[in-house]
Amino acid sequence: MPNHGTPDRRRHLSSSPFRPAPARDIEEFSVGDRVSHLRHGLGVVVACSEATVTLRFESGVVRVNSPFDRLTRL
Repeated sequence: MPNHGTPDRRRHLSSSPFRPAPARDIEEFSVGDRVSHLRHGLGVVVACSEATVTLRFESGVVRVNSPFDRLTRL
């Protein structure tokens, strides 16, 4: 049964004409970093772990899961 919480890691065959997608670097954040989120606007990191970042915005506290596509450090 597949685990839906993690992306599948498929094996790349060396004889395949298709190139595997390059591994993306996931940006790391630390407490106190100022950030911009596409939906919520400007905020501050209040807690972080490997897979999530907790942010405080004017609208409230939001937890964002990795990968942080919509989040940019200022």
